[in-house]
Amino acid sequence: MNNKTKEIWYDECIALQRSEKTQEAIDELLLLTQQYPDYALAHLALAVFYCKQEQFEASMEQMKTACELEPDDPFYYTAFSSLAIKAGKHTEAENALMKAQTKRMEAQLRRLKEEDNIE
Repeated sequence: MNNKTKEIWYDECIALQRSEKTQEAIDELLLLTQQYPDYALAHLALAVFYCKQEQFEASMEQMKTACELEPDDPFYYTAFSSLAIKAGKHTEAENALMKAQTKRMEAQLRRLKEEDNIE
């Protein structure tokens, strides 16, 4: 078992990829997601790295997991859309982009309601 924080471990994985050691980064991220299965950012990184290697099905699966873990964060749906375009999955890309826009609007409405309650 690794005794690093998930954030430090993640940063080390990113450093591996930046050093053009993408497969090593993927291997470490897989271990990281096994130990911290709810760490959405690690799933997102895996999705990106798989996409770089043109492993599009694996990329999409990791991206779906990341979105499931962060269902209210528009960033994840925007990233999903970008990766889906690269994978040639344009319908999925459009759906994810629409979801991102919906999540942004929902967040904006929540903020407006909170402001109304404050005043």
